[in-house]
This record gives sequence, structure tokens and C-alpha cells, in this order.
Amino acid sequence: MTRAVVFAYHDVGVRCLKTLIGAGVEVALVVTHEDNPAENIWFDSVAGVAADFDIPVITPEDPNAETVVAQIRALAPDFLFSFYYRKMLKAPLLACAARGAYNMHGSLLPKYRGRVPINWAVIHGETETGATLHQMNVKPDNGPLVDQFAVPILPDDTAAEVFDKVVVAAEIVLARSLPRLIDGTATLTQQDLSLGAYFGGRGPEDGRLDGRQSAQALHNFVRALSHPYPGAFADTPAGRLVLWKTRRLDVAGRQADRACLSIDGPHLRLDCADGGVLRILDADLDGSPLDTARFAACFGERASLPI
Repeated sequence: MTRAVVFAYHDVGVRCLKTLIGAGVEVALVVTHEDNPAENIWFDSVAGVAADFDIPVITPEDPNAETVVAQIRALAPDFLFSFYYRKMLKAPLLACAARGAYNMHGSLLPKYRGRVPINWAVIHGETETGATLHQMNVKPDNGPLVDQFAVPILPDDTAAEVFDKVVVAAEIVLARSLPRLIDGTATLTQQDLSLGAYFGGRGPEDGRLDGRQSAQALHNFVRALSHPYPGAFADTPAGRLVLWKTRRLDVAGRQADRACLSIDGPHLRLDCADGGVLRILDADLDGSPLDTARFAACFGERASLPI
């Protein structure tokens, strides 16, 4: 029987772990993360799946510690798999797998190597992304490709909606790659790194709206950061404004140096710097829902709030 050690977290980790189990792979150990109480845990539990199947679980702070490497080496795995595990695996750990170490990445490599690739793809207005299984080496998302599967990004998809598609794409890629990995017939294709770029992680301050951007760029930014992510925000005299959902309108607005939020009949409207217009479908102000009545109470019926 093929034996694997699995490093996994998040929904991709859950579905790919279940795919290995369903294919009859012996998962000797699962390495995952302790959930951070300060984080919004909106995804399924890898540790919970492992418990359901009586698979041992560890949650080391440093997966590359000598004791962890020794424990995994002693299991003599054929493969190591990393499925949305958040830490880099170094060379001694990768060398524990007799038949190779493989990672599932949430983009169509070599595009969007690095952190939070789905959010970056939506921010940049991509019309597709996907999941890629590739061999790991000591550089992130750098190794040769095994397989990938593309999914569409629709014009109003949020990052969460795209993530759901990528979870399915990851399951498809792994399910159809496993037979070839196990029987040794998988063909690896070197990446042309010039066709993509590396992107870093995103912190709280990276959600700040830039009112100088076009209507399309602001729409992309809002949907990339909408629930369950922290949201795209601007600070106002009445508190923090968070935009959760917008829609582009096919009308000409007022060009200006910065976007301005105002009342437009029963709706809130954002006139963007390039003359494009967004309808605000969901927003908060100072932690409470923002509608036209509350906007008027805070800023006046005819007020235009610069963003």
C-alpha cells in the first residue's frame, strides 16, 4: 500500500485528505495547525477529518524541527503532500519521502505564486484561476507541475465564491493525478517562471480603499475582500466604512480626483475617479449596516463622502 504523510489545513486540506483516503492511500500522519482564536475560522477542520479516520495528528510550531523530521522519517512515507499548509517545508523534511513531495496550490502556476493567490487573482480582475499540483523544492511554488485544472472567475464573484470552485478543482487534480504518481507514470513539466510572479501575504492595512482607482479596480478590490475576509474599508469622521458588495452601473458618473459616496434614490452610489459608477449593495459604518437613511443622518441628504 502507498503510504503518505500529509501537511494540510483549510478546506483544500480537508477535501484533498479525503481524496487520498478514498483512493486507498495509507495516511500515516497528518500535520496541521492549531486554530488561532483571533482568526475567523470559517473553514472545515483537517484535524477533525483525521480523527474520524483514526489518523494520528500533530500540530508542531515548527514542522522542520529535528524531532518532527525524525518522526516523519521513521514512518518511511512514499509521498509527502502539502495541501494549504501554511509553512514552508525545508529540504531535510522533503527528503523523507522516497517518491517525492507534492503541493497543491490555488492558482494556475506559474501565475500567482506565493500567498493568498485567489484574493490576488480577483483583485487583478482575472477571468480564471484554478488549482495546480506540483513537486515541492526549497523555493515556494517553484517545482515542476504534475497537473492543473482551471475554473472561471465571473465578473461579480467574490474571493470566497472563487475559493469554493478552487476546492473542487484541487480535488479533481489530485484524484486524476494519484494513479500516475503511484504507478510512476506521472510526467512533470518545468515551470516557466517568467510567465507569472510571486505575491506576498496581505495584512489588515492592505484592505484600505484607494479612491484614486477606477470603478473596475474598486469593484474587484471589494469582492476580493468580502466575507469571510475583513472587507475593503475607508476611515470617515463617523467611523470605519466597510464595503462588502458592489455592482458596476452602465452610466457615466462625475470624474474627480477621488471617489465619492452619495445617496442616489433608494441606493448608495460611489462615483469613481475615472467616471465609472458603483452601486453599493452592502456596507457597514462603524460596525453597523449603512443604508441611505443612516448615511443622511451621518453626512446629510446631499453629502458626498470622499473615499
